[in-house]
Amino acid sequence: MNHPASPCVVYVLSCRDGSLYVGWTTDLPKRLAQHRAGTGSRYVRSRLPVELRASWAVASRGAALRDEARFRRLRRPQKLALLAGRAAPSGPF
Repeated sequence: MNHPASPCVVYVLSCRDGSLYVGWTTDLPKRLAQHRAGTGSRYVRSRLPVELRASWAVASRGAALRDEARFRRLRRPQKLALLAGRAAPSGPF
């Protein structure tokens, strides 16, 4: 999960209740710290602790938003298979 010189990173968190959260940022360590402190998002705040499950670099904000939306549209079994490396939908993830 190394992202040298990438302007945007899409990431997936696993929450305490087993749910998955997907988002994007320009500073992954800072965003993870915000989530873990309970200041990152309302959704994650009530489901702490969280674990980083995956992240990938994208070239632009638009690409990050597209990847985030594409991941959200997947059904849970597809998301889990993707995170386990058993599926390869089109795109960088």
